[in-house]
Amino acid sequence: MLLEVEGLDVRYGRTHAVRAVSLSVGQDEVVTVLGANGAGKTSLLRALQGMVPAAGGQIRFDGVDITRMSPPQRLQRHLALVPEGRQIIISLSVHENLLMGAYCRHDAGVSRDVDGIYDRFPNLAARRDMPASVLSGGEQQMLAISRALLAKPRLMMLDEPSLGLSPLLVERLFGLLGSLRDEGLAILLVEQNTQMALEVASRGLVMELGNVVLEGSADALRHNDRLAAAYLGHAAPAAGPVSPPATPPSSNGRA
Repeated sequence: MLLEVEGLDVRYGRTHAVRAVSLSVGQDEVVTVLGANGAGKTSLLRALQGMVPAAGGQIRFDGVDITRMSPPQRLQRHLALVPEGRQIIISLSVHENLLMGAYCRHDAGVSRDVDGIYDRFPNLAARRDMPASVLSGGEQQMLAISRALLAKPRLMMLDEPSLGLSPLLVERLFGLLGSLRDEGLAILLVEQNTQMALEVASRGLVMELGNVVLEGSADALRHNDRLAAAYLGHAAPAAGPVSPPATPPSSNGRA
């Protein structure tokens, strides 16, 4: 496995945001993390990137314990995060935002890789010298993903990438994620669009109040009646083989 997480805990003071979560992501695999707002999904990704400390447990990446490494150290090991809200710098140009993704690199291939990004995203190429503020929401998300790609990740983590995008742009986004998967990039995806996430992923897990309450193959989760009732908007049957999450999903708070 490329990423192995065992018993990860995250705390903010007295708040126990992530509780003994274990998961894995293999080479060339997409794993999705589902759940309502406040479930601990964003806290999980922030801990994996080193932006918040782990209160317990272990994170191994490519066989190396990275639990106490800094975010730049993890990025240098080719673990990259596309954060919720994109977090591009709108006062900088599109090109300058892209180059920020390569700040940990010291090889001669950065210019070639930037050209590859512009070939892949002609809209970014056309606006390369303009401030990022001129980009649409969809273009800003493509810029955030492209910035992460310039770090040459082996595993890319994405936090709610479809948030605020139109249905057409959501389709294009997930088409891109499928292409990146097919090119050999491992992906850990936190996503509010459960149906689309399960279409691109091979496996998934469901979090609630910091706990993993359900996990399995994407196909099994997609056809789980109780999960469908909670997260896909379908009516659940009167009885079923899988118990529902311990409490109803909350609509308040951060993921």
